[in-house]
Amino acid sequence: MGINSVAVVADLGESFGNYTIGDDGALLGLVSSSNIACGFHAGDPRIMDRTVAECVARGIELGAHPGYPDLVGFGRRLIEASEEEIRTDVLYQIGALDAFARVHGGTISHVAPHGRMGSIAQTDAKHARAITDAIAAYNSDYIVICQRGLLAEESRKRDLEVGYVFLADRGYGDDGMPVPRSHEQGLVFDPELIGERSVQVVRDGTVRSVDGNVVPLGHDADVLLLHGDHPTVLQNGTSLRAALDAAGVRVTGLRDVLAEKAEVALAR
Repeated sequence: MGINSVAVVADLGESFGNYTIGDDGALLGLVSSSNIACGFHAGDPRIMDRTVAECVARGIELGAHPGYPDLVGFGRRLIEASEEEIRTDVLYQIGALDAFARVHGGTISHVAPHGRMGSIAQTDAKHARAITDAIAAYNSDYIVICQRGLLAEESRKRDLEVGYVFLADRGYGDDGMPVPRSHEQGLVFDPELIGERSVQVVRDGTVRSVDGNVVPLGHDADVLLLHGDHPTVLQNGTSLRAALDAAGVRVTGLRDVLAEKAEVALAR
């Protein structure tokens, strides 16, 4: 592992119209980076505009969070779509967020596919190709936030930098991957535990599975993710930041984390 910094990101802008999900205002004080919904699984132009403006004002990295066109299911249902549909849907959403970023004087740093689209891209070549084709065509400087699997592999084929994510509020299996949300331990509700395991993955690259075993993630933890719709997200984020501070882990932007990792690799 060898690095002593990590990015902390939350899914933001996931409200819609008069419906509010999460407390973005409070979360903005806990994160260094953002995954902003782009209007398909959540979000709308007004919410995107306000979220981007607030992130830019606070110096928080901007990230696009594209998903399936599934407001009812919050993007967590599998949508049958062709490779061309997935590619153009992702391209459309990145472009929409970039418009708000430009207006507010910001720059998108990364793309983090949302929900079912992002999880299936780890094992489905069609999704992995479509998502990375869209990102590479729009801006090859964008970092792809993902876990190990086909999405990371296809990103590297297109010379896209990868930021490996640990889902801080999700339970993990013995394979080092998140268990389904439907699993009885799919969500973690103990803020103190979320802080402890976050330090563990940054320092050791391991996590205690839902079966009680210490297992390797198989990748660095470049970014720790908090789901904005988790019922105790503010407590989770507060505990996570306190645990990182106590362990001497620096919280910074994802680009800084990857730059530090590159320096460590060169020094070896």
